[in-house]
Amino acid sequence: MSDKKSTEKKTVKKRNWAFVLYPESAPENWVDMLKQTGVPCAISPLHDRDLKITGAETDEGKKAHYHVILAYSGPTTYNVVSELTARFNATIPVALEAVRGYYRYLTHKDDPDKHQYDDSDIQHFNGFNIANYIELTRNEVNVVKRQLQMLIREHNIVEYSVLMDYLLDGELYLEHDIASSNTTYFTGYIRSRRHAMNDLLSLKPMPAMRVDRDTGEILE
Repeated sequence: MSDKKSTEKKTVKKRNWAFVLYPESAPENWVDMLKQTGVPCAISPLHDRDLKITGAETDEGKKAHYHVILAYSGPTTYNVVSELTARFNATIPVALEAVRGYYRYLTHKDDPDKHQYDDSDIQHFNGFNIANYIELTRNEVNVVKRQLQMLIREHNIVEYSVLMDYLLDGELYLEHDIASSNTTYFTGYIRSRRHAMNDLLSLKPMPAMRVDRDTGEILE
């Protein structure tokens, strides 16, 4: 790279950046270090099933790695970001023009030939909310609503306030936004679950049946 291009690169200012981190060479507490910066960020699931394409061969695995998005509150220079990534022994940062596209790459959502990672394994810290960068489609909203319904069942949530606190405390801001935008749906569902549980508890136990051992007849 020429000196001119190198200088231009170092003076680039962007709000959103991305880098790749290899856990084998990063500090053990790199996630805590990242959280302590206060910069909103999203961390991909561990990419440990990616394949390296060499000619026609695709059976050689890539080293396990994470993709990380940094979302600064204002334009930030390459030098500032690279100083941070150097602390993690990570790759040099890349400026992002579109956060949505790179966020979808965290799980290979638009690359069906690559291993599909689980959206629920994406970690968000310091207030990162993908909803700030995208307008969700109706189908995407419905996917999150189904995930929230499964969460309610899994954790046996019977109060709407418990759901909202759980999402807020877990920094699940996208899910929190969708739950708060669909209050009628989720309060109705949770209320119905609570009533169903109360009805089951109030049922009187069935009397034990007396059966004639010889004939198998049910006795009065």
